[in-house]
Amino acid sequence: MPDLEAISTVGVIGAGSFGLAVSNLLAHNVDVLLFSRRASLVEEVNLHHRHLDVKLSNRIQATSDIQEIAERCFLLFPIVPSASFRRMMRNLGPHLRPYHILIHGTKGFDVHGMEDDENTLQEISRQDVHTMSEVMRQESVAVRVGCLSGPNLASEILEGQPTATLIASQFKEVINLGKAVLNSRHFHVFGSHDLIGAELAGALKNIIAIGSGILAGKGLGKNIQAMLITRGLTEMVHFGDAMGADSSAFFGTAGIGDLVATATSSNSRNFTFGYRLGRGETREEIAHTMPEVAEGVRTLQIARHLSKNAKLHLPIIEVLYRIVFENYDINRALEFLMTFPYDVDVDFL
Repeated sequence: MPDLEAISTVGVIGAGSFGLAVSNLLAHNVDVLLFSRRASLVEEVNLHHRHLDVKLSNRIQATSDIQEIAERCFLLFPIVPSASFRRMMRNLGPHLRPYHILIHGTKGFDVHGMEDDENTLQEISRQDVHTMSEVMRQESVAVRVGCLSGPNLASEILEGQPTATLIASQFKEVINLGKAVLNSRHFHVFGSHDLIGAELAGALKNIIAIGSGILAGKGLGKNIQAMLITRGLTEMVHFGDAMGADSSAFFGTAGIGDLVATATSSNSRNFTFGYRLGRGETREEIAHTMPEVAEGVRTLQIARHLSKNAKLHLPIIEVLYRIVFENYDINRALEFLMTFPYDVDVDFL
């Protein structure tokens, strides 16, 4: 297995804010090749070392050639929205070989063959829902895969603020290599072998962040926000258990750590989406004016239908779904959650 000294260039696929943040982190240790389909973006990065008003390291180059990034980099970090992830892997897959290592940074679900159509999603089961690591294996010959989880607020990373993250994989060499290329003075990387737990925690906490943002948008305080986060964590654990994850994954860096960061920060896209809902904007208005996708909206839609078909009792997810997708009155929703008969505080330990 090559060590850090043997790595010449690491690839990042996706030039959103988190892709840029990861690229800058990697550039502390290695050269980086950043992929984007947009020729104008590639030119901006290569000529000016800037994008999204972010200063990029001189060790970062950009390309719009997916074959080039596969040929030059055996370690790749795919970081694209979940709705586009399978399409990206189908383009990348033919250029991959068994020696490639993929560590994704996407927090969401893939629903294969179902184009997020509301009527179709109502019928989904566990077999229809895939994590990004499953998609990477399905669409390529790559075997050694992992995920980069949180807490990873891109804006704070780009500012150089200290934080930690988690790389999860079934393979020790994936974790060790991910640590080698990402560890720095301000960025500490933990490791875990519970891949599905880390992926589910990273996806589901975005739902709770939307709810927390709604409370803030309504002008409510920290007491009810704390209640929502705590009960939301309970629902994340129950949903994860139904999906085959170990509950312990939700109590580490990728679980409660990422949940607290995302559900309390205005730098979180999902919190901001919820905040604007709480202030009276509609889902469509927010979606048209947000510069990047709030993954929690799509995750909420998928999680609600899957949990309903699996007969899981998750009142927060159900109420948030009705607010976001059915324009349910927020005040009535909050009243329902406040009066819901939670008989046990902690029921999963």
